[in-house]
Amino acid sequence: MRLLAVLIFALMTAACNQEQDITGSTASCPARNYTSYNPRDMNQCVTACKACDHGNTVTCTTSCTLKGAH
Repeated sequence: MRLLAVLIFALMTAACNQEQDITGSTASCPARNYTSYNPRDMNQCVTACKACDHGNTVTCTTSCTLKGAH
């Protein structure tokens, strides 16, 4: 009986998770929107960041620099 109660509680807790699972969606967005996306190209990286991650120029430039774009 306790096992059943724990199992029901675990399933209810998992169902109430408000976070969306976005694993991989950020990486697929540039590939879906840009035919020849090169993450090392600063212009393409910043444009993709703005479109896919809803960033601004400053945050996207910083992010792309940290990822190795030139």
